[in-house]
Amino acid sequence: MNAPAVEAPEFATRYTNLAHEDFGAKVLFCTDEWFAPAERMLQASEPVFIVGKFDDHGKWMDGWETRRRRNGGHDFAIVKLGLAGVIKGFDIETSHFTGNFPPAASVEACYSETDPTEATEWTEIVATTSLNGHSHHFIEISDERPWTHLRLHIYPDGGVARFRVYGQPQCDWDKKGADEVIEVSALENGGRIVAYNNAHFGVPFRLVMPGRGVNMGDGWETRRRREPGNDWCIVELGHAAVVEKIEVDTAHFKGNYPDRVSIQAAYVTNSTDQSIVTQAMFWDTLLPEQKTEMDKQHYYGAEQIRDIGPVTHVRLNIFPDGGVSRLRIWGKLAK
Repeated sequence: MNAPAVEAPEFATRYTNLAHEDFGAKVLFCTDEWFAPAERMLQASEPVFIVGKFDDHGKWMDGWETRRRRNGGHDFAIVKLGLAGVIKGFDIETSHFTGNFPPAASVEACYSETDPTEATEWTEIVATTSLNGHSHHFIEISDERPWTHLRLHIYPDGGVARFRVYGQPQCDWDKKGADEVIEVSALENGGRIVAYNNAHFGVPFRLVMPGRGVNMGDGWETRRRREPGNDWCIVELGHAAVVEKIEVDTAHFKGNYPDRVSIQAAYVTNSTDQSIVTQAMFWDTLLPEQKTEMDKQHYYGAEQIRDIGPVTHVRLNIFPDGGVSRLRIWGKLAK
């Protein structure tokens, strides 16, 4: 049985999953995890069902599953987000849970510099909502407050395959110095992927992740181009900045790295993601075409970067196609 096919809403494609295990999200507490540990619902991989796989507690399930309640009450789990931020929506997925899914769920949130305690005040941000088995449940919210922790309630018990929390990471720019050179493209600083023309093999949001890629799947890779032109990816910076340093990392890409790269950029206001795609074709050149090499960190500074003033968005062009592990843009904030 495959996971259900569903078209994701705009918030699930525009924003990153703040509860992603790669960001350090973790389950701090759960009332029960008899059949399957709560940590599984934060996994990056898609949930799977393995016929005939059992463990000491029963059927192995890819997600969080509690035992059948016989004494009233309900189960819940407290999740520390990997990145604090403003939440735009959720996906409570019950894939492969058919006769054992929770009939309903709700979500509370708090902002705390430390782990929550019994004295913590929680705010309900998703009221009790009905769930179905083997399904995605996309729930959009409108709340501009940042949160650090969530409490997922399931009524009364059952299994959740994945719990995804889409939002914009929080960054206090007022605490940054005017002369400080900051990685404004970093996901934890609010950088995000706006659009790309192709991502047949790779995952574009990995471009703005911390650290170097761990393998060839940890980056953005396009299919082999069989027609004229080149591939591209647009990144919105967390804050407008004057760019001083750029890194293009082709880690693990050896027979499939781009022959050349270039970067265009602009200061954009009052635009939608779709209109930015059109505008980007005509942006100024920030970094002229540069030859690249396999499996290498390429750094560019004052000698290569053109002075075009403050920018909010960059478009990475790769010629003609290939894979890039990380793109990092450093600059001084444009106050």
